[in-house]
Amino acid sequence: MISETSNPAETRDWLPWPVRIVLVRTTHPGNIGAAARAMKTMGLSELVLVSPREFPHEEATARASGADDLLAAAQRYETLDEALAGCRLVMGTSARLRSVAWPQLEPREAAATLLASAGAGPVALLFGTEKSGLSNEELDRCQVLVNIPANPAYSSLNLGMAVQLLAYELRLAWLGEARVPVERDVAPARAEDLERFYTHLQQVLINSDFLDPSNPRQLMRRLRRLYARARPDEQELNILRGILSAVDPAGEAARRRRQDP
Repeated sequence: MISETSNPAETRDWLPWPVRIVLVRTTHPGNIGAAARAMKTMGLSELVLVSPREFPHEEATARASGADDLLAAAQRYETLDEALAGCRLVMGTSARLRSVAWPQLEPREAAATLLASAGAGPVALLFGTEKSGLSNEELDRCQVLVNIPANPAYSSLNLGMAVQLLAYELRLAWLGEARVPVERDVAPARAEDLERFYTHLQQVLINSDFLDPSNPRQLMRRLRRLYARARPDEQELNILRGILSAVDPAGEAARRRRQDP
């Protein structure tokens, strides 16, 4: 399904594929402006804000340094669900290891993978709040994590700097300096369809007494990790949803009631 080939852009100005830079719960408006400046410098245009503390704001405009057009066009949402609608791949930036290991890439490989998936539809790169980054629940929405290999003794990066670094890697991949894996066949499942699948899966596991909702431990997080590695496409996800519907104990009981005279 995936082969490696270079994918040079036809124009060297703006990235021709839909890559969303998503800033989640940003607390300092100046960082939004810095991110917009970093994006415009590297030819990225899709800035998405999820529940920012202050925006619009004069400090964001000042730090944008001429990227006012990106600020004006920024999409603002109250929920991550809205921001990720339609996305075929979601990556999250994280400076910390998780208790449940997750598929993880370094920036150069992450950029190439994002561009490969962008050929099938929108993709998203998530950045969390300045103080604590993305929450575990927000990281659960990602199929892949991106870790910047910084000095382990001092790995703190300003939000604008982190956006700049990853935007640079995206530009390298776009201009053919990196190797971009080209995806073919059926498009990866959309973010919202994956969430519906996880909700369905959890309910079936509860109905079958496999999952105790009062003591779930890490079961659903581990299952998310499993499917994140597999990255099911639309057809595969439909098959999985069909299997769940067929084996659901609650659904079987309802079918029997309908069949009884």
